[in-house]
Amino acid sequence: MATRIPTRTRTLRVPHAFASVPRTRRTVVEDLRGRDVPSAVVDEVEIVVTELLGNAVQHAAALPDGTVRVHWQVKGGVVELDVTDGGGSTTPRAQQPTVYATRGRGLRIVRSLAHEWGVLDEDRGRTVWVCLGGPSRRRRP
Repeated sequence: MATRIPTRTRTLRVPHAFASVPRTRRTVVEDLRGRDVPSAVVDEVEIVVTELLGNAVQHAAALPDGTVRVHWQVKGGVVELDVTDGGGSTTPRAQQPTVYATRGRGLRIVRSLAHEWGVLDEDRGRTVWVCLGGPSRRRRP
């Protein structure tokens, strides 16, 4: 019999700073482990939240209050994770870095782990979302 994991959402607003990345990663991982999400999925979420929040801090502006919003929920075993920032001059997309490049692989990693992922541009900011751990039930607007 499959374990039913209840839907519960969590949202953090963290400072638009690199120091927020490890703290946020620990918070998300601890929360998911507390919900009995399979360890392989938690490991994937740990990588993805690190990449998305790091990208938001490096390449985008903060939200008007100086933060980045990190939101996650578990629905039917699928972890849905969103990172919302103030947007930037370019749209996030997976790059094709050269063999010796030291950067530019983050969204390729996200894409390789995700069942679905995408970018939503809105008046209040830009959200990069990802679904991990099973067939997605994400509804696109």
